[in-house]
Amino acid sequence: MRKSSRVTAPLLVVSGYYLLLYGVFHGATWAFPGLEPYMPVGGIAELVGRGADTFEQMEIISSTAFTKTTAPSLAIAIFAATALMVPISWVYFITTRDSEVDRSFAQTMIILPIIVAGIANIVQNSIPLAFSLAGIVAAVRFRFTLTDPSHTLYIFSAITIGLGAGIAAIGVSALISIGFVYATLLLWRLDYGKNLNTPFY
Repeated sequence: MRKSSRVTAPLLVVSGYYLLLYGVFHGATWAFPGLEPYMPVGGIAELVGRGADTFEQMEIISSTAFTKTTAPSLAIAIFAATALMVPISWVYFITTRDSEVDRSFAQTMIILPIIVAGIANIVQNSIPLAFSLAGIVAAVRFRFTLTDPSHTLYIFSAITIGLGAGIAAIGVSALISIGFVYATLLLWRLDYGKNLNTPFY
């Protein structure tokens, strides 16, 4: 994705990309009906229908909890999370000056959802696993310095998309990716916040 001074071309490319992903997933389930149980799609209807009185019981996962269906579902979830992060990385290239593009950061955006999806799949509903993971992360003391405050938004989007994919809620991850991309392109095109010389009323 090359830089562009206009928003029309990026919008067309990104919209076409999302339509292509939609076609690939639905085409795969149509051509191979056996893949449908492994598709980690959905999540939107469950979130909408969840009320204040909804209570999810936490369970301790046994060693036999990881069934054969976990690996194919996780593989598809990883592919979906990576695919949904690609247009977000394009937006980063478009809205950032050439001299300020960080190659390491761009690669981190693509890889981070894969790791988060794997973490979410491992932890699942187990509180002991969640606390163990937190302890491991604290022991490693992973540090990542962000040179630009806007990079934080990209990191959060990568974490959210990976988390949605890991809990089999690709629909939620897709909406987050679409909303982030279009909102960022709109703000970039409007140059929001640049001219503050005029009174605000």
